[in-house]
Amino acid sequence: MNVDEIIKRYAAGERNFQRINLQDAELTNANLEGVDFSYADLRQTRLGKTNFSHACLREANLSEAILWGIDLSSADLYRAILREADLTGANLVNTKLDQVNLIKASLCGVNLHGAKLSDSLLIKADLRPSSNQRTDLGYADLSGADLSYADLRAAILHHANLDNAKLCRANLGQILQWGDLTTDLTGASLKNADLSYANLAQVIFRNANLQGADLTGAILTDANFEGAIMPDGIIFS
Repeated sequence: MNVDEIIKRYAAGERNFQRINLQDAELTNANLEGVDFSYADLRQTRLGKTNFSHACLREANLSEAILWGIDLSSADLYRAILREADLTGANLVNTKLDQVNLIKASLCGVNLHGAKLSDSLLIKADLRPSSNQRTDLGYADLSGADLSYADLRAAILHHANLDNAKLCRANLGQILQWGDLTTDLTGASLKNADLSYANLAQVIFRNANLQGADLTGAILTDANFEGAIMPDGIIFS
């Protein structure tokens, strides 16, 4: 089945396209809201600016796909593979991304507000700001996620759940060329998180919960811990 046929069938009311193979296809600026692409092969596809809100892409393979500006808000991508995918500027508000593989993915300027990324792999993922917006992970569930070596500089992570997350050697430090923007973890939960050897310079941890967190070797220059619960359980003052 080719792209033109999918669009035609979708317009006729069909929504079930499970296990479809669209590897290396181009499907941009289309409206596929609520479509079911579960288990689909979407490797190296170009899906920029397409509306996949409320879609189901459970266990779909989107490795190396170009997904800039895509709308995946409230979509279900449980256990999907997005290794080295380019999601720059994508809308992932309230998206279900549990156990997703986002290793080396580009998430610059992505809106992940309220997204669920528990137990996901974000090793070496790039979550810096894009040219016009900061990466928003406010209220996102990243519990148990692996963000080792990830670039989270200037990301918005206020009230995010990072309990048991791995942030070993992650970079959350200040970005000077962006007007001294700092990573904001105000009110976030980082209980038992691994922050060993991470760059936490200038990071805002105001009222965050770091109880049991591992800060071994972390760079803490000018980090703001006002009102935070520190690894030993004592409130910073």
